[in-house]
Amino acid sequence: MGELPNAVVKRLLAKHGGGLRVSGSALNLVVSAAEDYIARLAAEANATATESKRKTVMDSDVEAARSKIG
Repeated sequence: MGELPNAVVKRLLAKHGGGLRVSGSALNLVVSAAEDYIARLAAEANATATESKRKTVMDSDVEAARSKIG
């Protein structure tokens, strides 16, 4: 089971998808994909902060990570 609450992801899907309905299995796939993206984003942002000899991830680190991983 993922760490992101299904209800939150379902609400975001409905909000940005024009009120679409999502099956339970599709919702689980979206939650898994979102968690994977966040994990990659965090790792890349952390690597950027570490390269700059910082222990704190800054906005610029997250922006750079978003650019790198898409």
